[in-house]
Amino acid sequence: MARLKFGAFLAPHHPIGEHPMLQFRRDLDLVEQLDALGYDEFWCGEHHSSGWEMIASPEMFLAAAGERTKRIKLGTGVVSLPYHHPFNVAQRMVQLDHMTGGRAIFGSGPGALASDAHTLGIDPMTQRDRQDEAIAIIRRLFNGERVTARSDWFTMNDAALQLLPLQEEMPFVVASQISPSGMTLAGKYGIGIISLGSMTTQGLMSLRQQWEFAEDAAKKHGTRVSRADWRVLLTWHIAETREQARREAGAGLMRWHNEYNVGTLQRPGLTAFASPDEAVDKTAFVDGAASTIGTPDDLVKTIKNVMEVSGGVGAVIGFVHDWANPEATRRSWDMVARYVVPEINGYIDGLRRSQKFVTENRAIFERAGQAVMAKIMENEKAAEALKQTGPGRVAIPAVNAPDLQKEAAKRQA
Repeated sequence: MARLKFGAFLAPHHPIGEHPMLQFRRDLDLVEQLDALGYDEFWCGEHHSSGWEMIASPEMFLAAAGERTKRIKLGTGVVSLPYHHPFNVAQRMVQLDHMTGGRAIFGSGPGALASDAHTLGIDPMTQRDRQDEAIAIIRRLFNGERVTARSDWFTMNDAALQLLPLQEEMPFVVASQISPSGMTLAGKYGIGIISLGSMTTQGLMSLRQQWEFAEDAAKKHGTRVSRADWRVLLTWHIAETREQARREAGAGLMRWHNEYNVGTLQRPGLTAFASPDEAVDKTAFVDGAASTIGTPDDLVKTIKNVMEVSGGVGAVIGFVHDWANPEATRRSWDMVARYVVPEINGYIDGLRRSQKFVTENRAIFERAGQAVMAKIMENEKAAEALKQTGPGRVAIPAVNAPDLQKEAAKRQA
């Protein structure tokens, strides 16, 4: 089975109150850490209102991240296509691809915040159709075509890119939540998907049906979609124990939920939590919970469940949040890389098999100790010295050593 990729998604969701410059710098520090830990992808979003989500240009942020990193892929998560002229989007993505040495992933969406569309005077009823229209144009531009196109929101006359992407084929990815529109777009164009709705229990349980939307659209348009190009977003905070994880994440989780999701966005059906313990219990310890607050073993269990309910995905992307303080947050990402990734991908299976074989076949390896003892007994002085042998006095690797105390006892008898 192909290994599961791991990444991080920075919307961002930062509580209001900290210096924005320092938040930007800490976010860049996180990308650098994830690159060093071997994560596969990092995603950054575009937002223009709400206070908590303050990165307006993912391309600019990712260009800076590219200078600090070596191998991690850098995805726009996402460019809100209805907000921009498609030609400008194509040019910025090409420049990002060159500046990052061919590590760019082009992620797009219709725009997540109604307040952003209002600011720009865009009718929400037009946003998904405009995303579809823009994707078709940008794909043509990336293929080197000269495009003339007129729409109710942009005009292009003999437009062609001066530079094409550095990658032979830059990955295209569309964002999907609960509605079928994102999955349908992916199927129409045969491109990748990042499922953002999986952070909720409802979204997690609908993943298998969501994939059917993509496959149906692909069949209709004569394309194909691959589960290897399907990314699912999850939330977690990991520590050495559940108690520690709960203690570290509770207050920040409560603030994020109460101040942002309930107070600012006023998401339908949500009510404020009364305490940090309630926040943790109702987020991570209810049936079908889409979030994990606990140990590496808890997250392994969650990911295996996601693979089962979805039918299989290509990547798990962790949502970046400020539930815990910066030090605990960095340690959480570190623990996922050290313990969860190798467990899911089988990187330590061979080590366990090797240990088990040595443990269960000890009799086979006792001949090594017999060989050592034979050489000792061939030497008169060494054999005499054996009488004085005690624990720890002979520098022989333990795996090869005979039972010298036992042999010494025989000599003294």
